[in-house]
Amino acid sequence: MSSLIEQAAQRLEQLRQAGVDVPTPTPLGAVVAKASSPVDTPAPTLEPEVDNSPQSRKVEIDLPALEALGFATPQGPRTPTADQFRVIKRPLIANAMGKGAAPLKHGNLIMVTSALPGEGKSFTSVNLAMSIAAELDNTVMLVDADVARPSVLRMLNLEPGPGLLDVLEGKATVPDCLLRTNIDKLTLLPSGTPHPRATELLASDAMRDLLDDMANRYPDRIIIFDSPPLLLTTESRVLATHMGQIVIVVHAGRTLQADVQHALAAIETCPVKMMVLNKARGSGGGYGKGYGYGYGYGYGQGESASQQASVPADAKAGG
Repeated sequence: MSSLIEQAAQRLEQLRQAGVDVPTPTPLGAVVAKASSPVDTPAPTLEPEVDNSPQSRKVEIDLPALEALGFATPQGPRTPTADQFRVIKRPLIANAMGKGAAPLKHGNLIMVTSALPGEGKSFTSVNLAMSIAAELDNTVMLVDADVARPSVLRMLNLEPGPGLLDVLEGKATVPDCLLRTNIDKLTLLPSGTPHPRATELLASDAMRDLLDDMANRYPDRIIIFDSPPLLLTTESRVLATHMGQIVIVVHAGRTLQADVQHALAAIETCPVKMMVLNKARGSGGGYGKGYGYGYGYGYGQGESASQQASVPADAKAGG
């Protein structure tokens, strides 16, 4: 018996000299030798896994160039355009934060659209996002949801990249696609890679779940969707079913009343609909000659109001 113990002791000593980590024997005399090899399987851990996916990337918006094109920016000079969007955003923010006349589901999801192309919806979307980004208590995400003819990144002179459609396809996550800008409270979500079944993607359960997450993740965040014209494609009508508020941009003197009525009929289920009158002739007061953005808003068939203000004559209508 003693010779066996001596042999075991000698073997243990040989293992130690060979670099093998030999633990102290247990009280029962059982010995487990573990080689300190680099191919060992790591021990399981209770720590959460680290997300190694690419994070949102930073982009630089040329703010002076935007201001020269008639856009309002958070740190830019006071202009008629900036003042007008201060008026337009106020009821939208109140509704989004639950301070309106009635509580809204997804009140912080705001779709900006028009009846037809070329009425200024993208110009309105960008300016509205810029104006909300100047708020002290809110952040804003601008989503280019005009998946057939995206224009937000083009207006901001930014390169296209993965975005909303890629997320809905499961090819990317929102953090993969988000663009952080040099405006602290503004992030962008591009439209993403064109897809032949874009309408079906926007109508999918994945879109519904994504919008629910967007609406509820950050209580101070407002999400603006620059969507296709209502009478041109079906994507905007699908999006409208998930929105808490919709802004319809109307080109004064060009959009037919019948087209406006048809556009309103397409989104009749949305609880809050606002209209922005683009390039309406001003009354001559305030900032002198120019064009105006007017708006009206209401809660279904209930309360409504309207206001008017002027913006410069050289403001671009956009998409």
